Amino acid sequence: MANVFGNILKLSLFGESHSDAIGIVIDGLPAGLPVDMDAVQTEMERRAPGRNAFSTPRKEGDAPHIVSGLFNGKTTGTPLCAIIQNTNTRSKDYTPQLLRPSHADFTALCRYHGFSDYRGGGHFSGRLTAPLVFAGAILKSYLASQGIEIFAHIKSLKNHQDVAFDSVNPDKETYRKLKNEMLAVLNKEIATKMAETIESAKMVQDSVGGVIEALITGLPAGLGSPFFESVESRLAAMLFSVPAVKGVEFGSGFGITELLGSQANDPFCLKDGTVKTKTNHNGGINGGITNGMPLCFSVAVKPTPSISKPQETVNTETQKEETMEIHGRHDPCIVPRAVCVIEAAAAIVTADLLLEAKTYAEPASKRN
Repeated sequence: MANVFGNILKLSLFGESHSDAIGIVIDGLPAGLPVDMDAVQTEMERRAPGRNAFSTPRKEGDAPHIVSGLFNGKTTGTPLCAIIQNTNTRSKDYTPQLLRPSHADFTALCRYHGFSDYRGGGHFSGRLTAPLVFAGAILKSYLASQGIEIFAHIKSLKNHQDVAFDSVNPDKETYRKLKNEMLAVLNKEIATKMAETIESAKMVQDSVGGVIEALITGLPAGLGSPFFESVESRLAAMLFSVPAVKGVEFGSGFGITELLGSQANDPFCLKDGTVKTKTNHNGGINGGITNGMPLCFSVAVKPTPSISKPQETVNTETQKEETMEIHGRHDPCIVPRAVCVIEAAAAIVTADLLLEAKTYAEPASKRN
């Protein structure tokens, strides 16, 4: 498995949904970064299962235990390793010979020849996003010290639309409050309709998906590279690593195709002596490199594939088609819990880009 991500920061993800623990190793962190474990735990609780009516009944403490790389509350500069115990598993709910539709059961069988851990989805499970949120929490603190903040909200859920972020003049004070919401939306009236939609799907043993919009503010111009190492390429690689993400858009995304070039272009202007753009259809990126405007992107999150409705499948032992019902504890909608995961994914890539820029801005004689 290719489980290492990053250029300057190297992240290695390990564990399975029903193994003893899951975790992450982060190499490349600068020495001396303060780590506020209370703030980290707050982020972990935003993602943790079993905290509200929209979540799976599976409850996990999700308290990360740091086993290396931290001393007296600050990073040491050596690899930081954290593990998160799995304490509430029900492996009997899973039948390996019945392929769950839209899960990785069949592809894992083809790729790993029946040796992968199928319980709870094994290493393919959304459970593995918990260590990503931990890494994001560590890096959000570093980014904040550099004047960079990351926000996210539920842009839409099924057919209910929230107000979009202002990616030209963001209201950061309002956006900061989103992380305290059960449903992170700007229009509080739409939250009620979204909640009703999730509950309706749950009552008929079905699920719903949605779109999460994220905004990164305070980015300097000049991060990234053209083509293969573009900011879009690196963000997309991480975002598509989050289970259930099926689409990524930057700026106006596919909507930009409905505009004329004269409308889609973002005119340059001067603001307090700094070059900015009057609009932000391109999402704060030109030529794969940040232009100093807020970086805006959206991700599409599919409906939770684990549903209790009867579904058609294949039995790999009998080689016959069957009908199955998925048992177990699952989210009727994973979008609310995925908001902080998308923030964490953005933090990981942003920190890597920033550290990369700082590394190569130094004279060669000063590099290690």
